[in-house]
Amino acid sequence: MSDLNLFTPYTFGALTLSNRVVLAPLTRNRAGKGFVPSEFAAAYYSQRASAGLLISEASQISQQGQGYQDTPGIYTQPQIEGWRKVTDAVHAKGGRIFLQLWHVGRVSHVDLQQQGAAPVAPSALRPATKVFVNNRFEDVSEPRALETDELPGIVNDFRQAAANAIAAGFDGVEIHGANGYLLDQFIKDGANLRTDAYGGSIANRARLLLEVTAAVAAEIGADRTGIRLSPVSPANGVSSSDPQAQFDYIVDQLNALDIVYLHVVEGATGGPRDVAPFDFDALRQRFKNTYIANNGYDLDLATARLAHDKADLIAFGRPFIGNPDLVERLKTGAPLSAFDPSTLYGGGAAGYIDYPTLAESSVAANQVLADRA
Repeated sequence: MSDLNLFTPYTFGALTLSNRVVLAPLTRNRAGKGFVPSEFAAAYYSQRASAGLLISEASQISQQGQGYQDTPGIYTQPQIEGWRKVTDAVHAKGGRIFLQLWHVGRVSHVDLQQQGAAPVAPSALRPATKVFVNNRFEDVSEPRALETDELPGIVNDFRQAAANAIAAGFDGVEIHGANGYLLDQFIKDGANLRTDAYGGSIANRARLLLEVTAAVAAEIGADRTGIRLSPVSPANGVSSSDPQAQFDYIVDQLNALDIVYLHVVEGATGGPRDVAPFDFDALRQRFKNTYIANNGYDLDLATARLAHDKADLIAFGRPFIGNPDLVERLKTGAPLSAFDPSTLYGGGAAGYIDYPTLAESSVAANQVLADRA
């Protein structure tokens, strides 16, 4: 047993975090023209800067990598400048922030692609999932299989996006290798039927993920490179016949690259933790650097996992939406506020930056009492 808890500091790479609470990536579909972060994004992230580490919403590395309307990118100068406003605001509050790098692969729609092109995938298999486009959820479009000679360009897009993130002031990046998006599609044999060097064996299916990670780490430093994985999540229609062997292999290769953290979705994304057999504790022990645990965590589960050395940091997602001061609420045992599901995706300030902290709620309540006196 350890006496470590959520509120003790933690050091990884060159960073010292004020606590072990992580803001998980949360897509909110509020980017503006040119897929530049919303004018409200700086306020949104700085409101949550009391978390030890913030991980930004997923941000596409190219237009080809986009799968939902109004999601921010990190491949143009205006996008870099837009994100700089966010990182400056977070750092002014003493926070630390990584950018999540995203290519959705087949989870996209022709209306989001240049000249109505088909989304790309390891294999031409259309998943039974939907994307938010044209202000509604629609079925994904039929994808095409990537040619082998296209893959180095995607690796380079990730590398350049990582460089852009550092130029925008981020403390590091998280490669999105989870939740049924492009890199996860290559990993999982339910989505990857290729017969070239990127399909078939465990090593071949992991090849693109590892090439991307190596390129990013070489560009910005392994100590500023993290990755997110979801070994058994069925999100966006992916499946694996051999998840334990596949991800044991991946983690061994990531250890060789010495990246700073592994962020793991334990179970089904946003769903049950026991969706399929998998030994997450063994994965945690196998990875030599920081392990961030994610999915369905509350204070009790987080406390238990830290006390038994099952994780180093704990990521919270949706609880942060309605509770910008989640760290303080967890620390004091204060009740958590619910969020408005109707304002999760798209829109402006409402349901984004207008959730009050405990202190703000108390001031408002006191004002009501004063007005009645």
